[in-house]
Amino acid sequence: MAQQHILIVDDEAPARERLRALVDEIADAKYIGEATNGEEALDAALRLTPDIVLLDVRMPGLDGLQVAQRLADLPEPPAVIFTTAFDEYALNAFETQAVAYLLKPIRREKLAAAIAQAGRLTRPQLAQAALAARYIERRTHIAVRHRDGTRLVPVENVLFFQADQKYTTVRHEAGEELIEDSLKSLEDEFGSALVRIHRNTLVNVARLTAIERDPDGQCFVRLRGCDARLAVSRRMASELRDRFRI
Repeated sequence: MAQQHILIVDDEAPARERLRALVDEIADAKYIGEATNGEEALDAALRLTPDIVLLDVRMPGLDGLQVAQRLADLPEPPAVIFTTAFDEYALNAFETQAVAYLLKPIRREKLAAAIAQAGRLTRPQLAQAALAARYIERRTHIAVRHRDGTRLVPVENVLFFQADQKYTTVRHEAGEELIEDSLKSLEDEFGSALVRIHRNTLVNVARLTAIERDPDGQCFVRLRGCDARLAVSRRMASELRDRFRI
């Protein structure tokens, strides 16, 4: 088995030091970095592309379960091994398709076995597990990658999503960002919270304030927080009218 690159995520320094020492004792594992909270974990995962993330559950800000679901959105998601002092999260942890759930104090033999198990999973298998985990619950934030780290955009602040070739633009109250989510995956995840007005545009229903028609019969929508009118395709216009009974 190839050596597994390990990212350690825990808000307590002694716990990170203990895990790093254990990883150094395991021949098939290599420590590549650490993070102290959920936001740092997402940033490190994007920068370092670990094979495995050793992930604490209870952390300030994003907890480990939320981080695991965000990691599932990555094009090549890492395997997740939860490391925690609490056992009440085990069921939810396995719903995120975690490879293992280890209770502290963690023994080297248990960690080595979990890393070996994760190492036997192929990238396609991890991607399939991540897909199963992705829609357990709707995200509350959209993770956006920047050169200086990862930014989390609250879903309630999103105005609309617009596809352009292989990327999607998310327009929100503070500006716009590029993400890799497809419109189809966003529709599947958020369901009726979004409505498609064009083959390349989804709008946040909670932001919808008006549906208008010009003298030529072209349909538009207006969104709270957005100055521009958004055009509705003729094919989508009838569906929009039916849904909102106009």
